[in-house]
Amino acid sequence: MRKKTASEARLASRARTAARGSPETSGAGCGSKDDPRPGVTDEASTNSFETFAERIDMLKRTHRCGELRSSDEGEEVTVGGWVSNWRDHGGLIFLDIRDRYGVVQVVFNPEEDEDLHSRAGELRSEYCIGVRGLVQPRPEGMENPDVKTGQIEVRARELEVFSESETPPFNVQNAAGVSREVRQKYRFLDMRRPEVQRNFIFRHRLAQTVRRFFDSEDFLEVETPFLTKSTPEGARDYLVPSRVNPGKFYALPQSPQLFKQVLMVGGMDRYFQIVKCFRDEDLRADRQPEFTQVDMEMSFADEEDVLDCTEALLERRFDELLDEDISPPLPRMTFREAMEKYGTDAPDLRFGLEIRDISDISETCDFRVFSGAVEDGGQVRGICVPDGASLPRSDIDDLIDWVEQFGAKGLAWFKMEDGEAKSGVSKFFSEGEISSIAERFGAGDGDLLLFVADQKSVCDRTLANLRTHMAEKMDLIDEDAYELCWVVEAPQFERDEETGALVPLHHPFTAPFEEDLEKMESEPTGVRTRSYDIVLNGIELGGGSVRISDPELQLRVLRLLGIDEDEAEEKFGFLLQALRYGAPPHAGIALGLDRMTTCMLGLDDIRETIAFPKTQKAVSPFTGAPTSVHEDQLDELHISTEEPVEEE
Repeated sequence: MRKKTASEARLASRARTAARGSPETSGAGCGSKDDPRPGVTDEASTNSFETFAERIDMLKRTHRCGELRSSDEGEEVTVGGWVSNWRDHGGLIFLDIRDRYGVVQVVFNPEEDEDLHSRAGELRSEYCIGVRGLVQPRPEGMENPDVKTGQIEVRARELEVFSESETPPFNVQNAAGVSREVRQKYRFLDMRRPEVQRNFIFRHRLAQTVRRFFDSEDFLEVETPFLTKSTPEGARDYLVPSRVNPGKFYALPQSPQLFKQVLMVGGMDRYFQIVKCFRDEDLRADRQPEFTQVDMEMSFADEEDVLDCTEALLERRFDELLDEDISPPLPRMTFREAMEKYGTDAPDLRFGLEIRDISDISETCDFRVFSGAVEDGGQVRGICVPDGASLPRSDIDDLIDWVEQFGAKGLAWFKMEDGEAKSGVSKFFSEGEISSIAERFGAGDGDLLLFVADQKSVCDRTLANLRTHMAEKMDLIDEDAYELCWVVEAPQFERDEETGALVPLHHPFTAPFEEDLEKMESEPTGVRTRSYDIVLNGIELGGGSVRISDPELQLRVLRLLGIDEDEAEEKFGFLLQALRYGAPPHAGIALGLDRMTTCMLGLDDIRETIAFPKTQKAVSPFTGAPTSVHEDQLDELHISTEEPVEEE
């Protein structure tokens, strides 16, 4: 039998005391003449206590629904929960009562208590009730092996309806086919489903393993501010107006990046935090405007220290929570290698379909789509799909239309059959060229070769998505596998595709390799950083870097981003000032707790792991936020609004 929690035991004791009217409730210390409280009379005290006793006089549960077993047979128990199922079998009424821990069957017999049976007949789905009764074995042949309590039932003796329920908008027991928007609008009902509770139980345990790990490694959990300064870190800030400082704004933190670096300068040595972050950016299945990350920073450390620490943390998580051995050290690849082989810096390693470059073979071929792309500074790259030649022509034609969404102008293909490449474009290639292409891909009979000819960014984007699409189509993905890897040495800068301006690939506080400093101004996109991203099954779980600890180097990086010294002091002065007072070498990482939970549970949407998520338009289905506010509130903040102008 489970021991009562401290709160359950305390309240049960109070209820028993009130019921028997012990001297403890009527003598000294409760309004008697010896009561030291001035002005408290016997009558006032007694009435006060009776009111309190009435308030706690309820069917206090002694057991959770899912924990009763045959060993509890004959014991009087009290359970509380929600009506999950209601059945009338030949006069006997059977209820399934559900709580977070499971479900138990309760039986009401009219021959034992007709009034109680009648009241049970009025119960409906999702009523919240308490039941007291005796645990008894189910009749022979009526056991249910699919539930843990399937060998027993509770014969009801008392019933209390804590609250009634309106008819739910969907079946809480079976929400199949119910839209995510409806489930999130009625999240309090959705949360009663075991599938949803499983997600939050797992997330809770994940967070606890994180805290235990970092505490055992001498990290300090330090909270950083939510109301902070707006700094250009990549995404848009969420701004908060200041009432006491008219016309000025706080920003909600995109991450604690600058604060954790200052903590290192302050001698905290090892810091971690499970922290909320906020970014006003376009949303998708793995993004939310507010999200939670596991943040960590170490002093007197380099990339090897952070990678070793992170791998130890992940190893413990996977072992404790999933009984999976991830076997550190994890594989590593450079950013350049990841982009060449997979078209993305977050590669899914659960299947092959590696990208191959045939630009050198294509530049002299007679197929102008290929040779012309190479002449224009582009590339010809593709993937080989094992047994893909079995796909009908209609499926391949659909792929040609499908890749257009990624900017590709088209998709060329070969089917390898009887040692030959068969397609409408194979006539433009010599036998030697086809042989070289097949050899480059390791292609054999029955395989399908798919090619994109375009600028590098288009090839990367198209082939990365095509690779995953074909793996799903051909059932090549082991859904039970967990493939982790590090992607390291990302470039310091990249060019904005629209403006051509330099932007940081990670953030502007990432340290470059010392040997690349000489080309910082002459070839900035060729500068490599001491960065590292951790990837699980094609999803970036998080990333980090060795930080810039030299204030002059930090100013140099900011200048390349178009931020002069005056602006740098205005926006980042608190960090630069700290770096001038003996900053230790430091490095860290941030891991997405929401993403990690999603990936480890094999879910397809991050919102399933967040209690009250937002839609892809950043709207809360549950509360309706964001909403308009009263003009008086805006006046206090010295803010006025204008109606948006509709475009004609």
